[in-house]
Amino acid sequence: MSNILIAGCGDVGGLLGSRLVRNGHTVWGLRRQTRLLPPALQPIAADLACPSDLAALPKGLQVVVYTAAAAEFSEAGYRTAYLDGVQNLLQALQARAQPVSRFLFVSSTGVYGQTDGEWVDERSPAQPGSFSGRILLQAEQAVLASEHVGTVVRFGGIYGPGRRRLMDGVRRGDGCTDRPPVYTNRIHRDDCAAVLEHLMALAQPADVYIGVDSCPAPQCEVMDWLAAQLGVAPPPRISADPNRSPQRANKRCRNDRLVASGYAFRYPSYREGYTALLRDAGM
Repeated sequence: MSNILIAGCGDVGGLLGSRLVRNGHTVWGLRRQTRLLPPALQPIAADLACPSDLAALPKGLQVVVYTAAAAEFSEAGYRTAYLDGVQNLLQALQARAQPVSRFLFVSSTGVYGQTDGEWVDERSPAQPGSFSGRILLQAEQAVLASEHVGTVVRFGGIYGPGRRRLMDGVRRGDGCTDRPPVYTNRIHRDDCAAVLEHLMALAQPADVYIGVDSCPAPQCEVMDWLAAQLGVAPPPRISADPNRSPQRANKRCRNDRLVASGYAFRYPSYREGYTALLRDAGM
């Protein structure tokens, strides 16, 4: 059994931590407001952006999982949450000679700059066109260059309990772009936690994995399906404006490397995942 730190322990981290505790591991959850942690986790009240907060980490940590999220969608917010936070934590682990053998970093498919519906895998060039993707890529590089065995997981759009933005948009009558089609990639929150647990158990993980389900799909296809399940009108179609910059998120991500490692999705497509959400919501 391992001593595990989940840094920036929010929704996905809390679910992962609870799973790990049930399997006999000792898990610390680090976040500013520890009252939000699951009761099974050992709390650490700390701010990853403040190096002095990290001086009293528990001894004997063997695995670290970095699942922090930016407080705001801004360059400063991303730099603080990801790059500064990761660097501060790596320095704190090194200063105390922590015996960390594995460091998992939760990143995003936003590090890929492809915008024309191309297929993308871990070998595709990561050349982000946004500040968020650039900062995440810098944080990934810091983890992979550290003294620890680093594993980066690039998740697509996460949905699940408490993450109903798309469903709410369909109910409101939001439109979708179909000319040209905009491809989207997603993963259920429960699969996110299970993917991280799975990768922790691999003897020789790869450096990078794409974490998306097996069904990249056009935005309109997903919204049409949701509209039918919700009993509302299909979303109106919006054609892309040729005078505007290309869509930032328009690519099809492959999960072949993750599946080849032995991971089996609980929700292999948006249909299974949203069906479960609708059922739990009594819809």
